[in-house]
Amino acid sequence: MERSLVLGTSAAAPKALMKISARMAGTTKGKGDRRMERSELEFATSEAVRLAIREKRWRGVTKRLALGYHQANVTIVPKDLAFDFMRFCFNNPKPLPLLDICEPGNPSPPRAAPNADLRTDVGGYVILRNGEVVETVSSLENHWRDDHVAFLTGCNLSLDRIMLESRIPLPHLISDKAFPAQFRSSISCVPAGPFHGPLVVSLRPVAEELVVPLVELTSRFPLSHGGPVHIGDPRKIGVDDLQQVHWGRPNEILPGQIPMFWACGITVQAVALAAKIPEIIVHAPGNMFVTDLLVRELSTAPAV
Repeated sequence: MERSLVLGTSAAAPKALMKISARMAGTTKGKGDRRMERSELEFATSEAVRLAIREKRWRGVTKRLALGYHQANVTIVPKDLAFDFMRFCFNNPKPLPLLDICEPGNPSPPRAAPNADLRTDVGGYVILRNGEVVETVSSLENHWRDDHVAFLTGCNLSLDRIMLESRIPLPHLISDKAFPAQFRSSISCVPAGPFHGPLVVSLRPVAEELVVPLVELTSRFPLSHGGPVHIGDPRKIGVDDLQQVHWGRPNEILPGQIPMFWACGITVQAVALAAKIPEIIVHAPGNMFVTDLLVRELSTAPAV
């Protein structure tokens, strides 16, 4: 069953998206005969995870699923906006490292997962028009058009296996309830056509002794946002209160920890709101598309 949400103002949209993220954080029963547990999908193939999502046997966020495969942000725009959005991605490779682009009207990513269907293989979708969230749906089968062009961009959840193997204890890898916190920053994206707006950053509280190793490690994976864009005082990038998150969930900074911020693919949602893009469809927060691309085989290679 599809769910809809109508908002009156763009100012309310970030709060609504945060509620969507929280609502979709658990697992729910679907077409399958039972609820699937995260442990069953952690080391599953990317195709198995997509099938579980398609059949509604998994409806939670995709952290720690299909470990070792690239997870992707999904952005769908009308064909007449596709060239400008592609330029916007190239202008802003930190938040939007391109993994794949679909042909107009084709929901199957030719390089990332040619047997997949972007209309059904994501846990939830958010439809934005003219700077407002107008609807959230569990499938795009009734919304997909022949002029839609889908883009896949990298996500730092792709590095979950790398972090576990490197013994980097990020909160979202330790607790099922934890999830990164995202904030609109005071850093502006490089515009392209109608696309302009703030960079969204994702917070990770990191033990002081792990800061340098984590910078070195993540910098090796530019298709998953690469190294951090800021380390230390959040106020220097316009984040005044770490408890007032725009997406995700608040992360506590414990004694001996340093706040580190990475560029985030949710930047697309912030840009859609700020620039009042006529129509743009994105994945629901935390509900990424799981590709067939292996992180270790595709880390620094050109994206397209």
